[in-house]
Amino acid sequence: MPAGPFYIGWIRRYILFHGKRHPRELGAAEASRFLTALAVEAKVSASTQNQALAALLFLYREVVRVELPWLDDLVRARRPRRLPVVLSRDEVRAVIAQLAGTPKLMACLLYGAGLRLLECARLRVKDIDFEASHIVVRAGKGDKDRITVLPRIVREPLRRHLERARGLHEHDVAGGAGWVELPGSLGRKYPNAAREWAWQWVFPATRVYRDRETGQQRRHHLHETVLQRAVRNAVRAAGITKPAGCHTFTPSPPTCWRTGTTSGPSRSC
Repeated sequence: MPAGPFYIGWIRRYILFHGKRHPRELGAAEASRFLTALAVEAKVSASTQNQALAALLFLYREVVRVELPWLDDLVRARRPRRLPVVLSRDEVRAVIAQLAGTPKLMACLLYGAGLRLLECARLRVKDIDFEASHIVVRAGKGDKDRITVLPRIVREPLRRHLERARGLHEHDVAGGAGWVELPGSLGRKYPNAAREWAWQWVFPATRVYRDRETGQQRRHHLHETVLQRAVRNAVRAAGITKPAGCHTFTPSPPTCWRTGTTSGPSRSC
């Protein structure tokens, strides 16, 4: 396996640090001393120290063919602790008041349902359950599925939005398009599923594209930068000086989803 330029750079620094001695003459003690010097003297970040450690492990495992013992004496660089940006309810209302259309609906789902940005963008029609008042999040953080609440305040706007999206899908199908990308190998297992309404994106993109492998005319989900840009402009228009973005709209998911009720945050929409 070839070494990348970052690995080569760290290996060179390691050899120079020890007076150009051959790595075969060096061991765990020398590697630990080099990595400790990075943290204590050079004040590098934890991620930079980890990159240097990975380069040394590659050097000894793939080049020198020697397993490097665990570095017990290594002084780890500290990861900085950052305080999260938190918006008050009044600030959330002020930001959402500056939004309109699809970005406003998506922002309400981020805040009221506790969805992350990509989780919201990748919602499919089949994952919205109006009867049970919940949303199924597929392959969320940690590649896990979960269920979260469908905020009462967004149900009717979401119904109207899906009616418009269905009309757009039917228009695509009539024009020979209407396909959507399916997860994993489902496209091969169920070749017609990619045209079914249930598998379509809740928030489809405005343009279609032709898939290179299949030749199908597909519609991707709305790109996440559309919402990011809208929220950023809304924060500025609301006069909020905090470095807020889509991530600040995502509180912990509500715990009362089984009852179908919503807590305070979702009423801000």
